Amino acid sequence: MAEHNELGKKGEELAVEYLRLKEYEILELNYRHQKAEIDIIAQRGNTLIAAEVKTRSTPEFGNPQDFVKRKQIQQLVKAMNFYVEDRNLDVEVRFDIIAIIKNKTGTRIEHIQDAFLYF
Repeated sequence: MAEHNELGKKGEELAVEYLRLKEYEILELNYRHQKAEIDIIAQRGNTLIAAEVKTRSTPEFGNPQDFVKRKQIQQLVKAMNFYVEDRNLDVEVRFDIIAIIKNKTGTRIEHIQDAFLYF
């Protein structure tokens, strides 16, 4: 496995652990619908969260959250709409980004709630 793929996989594991510590229930990992993949679908109370995990080894070229692009957001929204309708859920939906910087000096996790309101 390529080094960046390993870093991404480790980032998703760290994000799941982080969300569980914050008392989120993890419902799905790597949920796919058409061309979209939602890294984590979690629930806390009556709120369903689609979390996009972005992991980098350095912020040198920008923060991890800066790499979520408009087209990806549109696909994530479509996939989440399908997920909710397919399961006939009556919940609030929120889109978060979990930005992780992991390297030899340590790990920094930033949880950005309602991240797509700013796009």
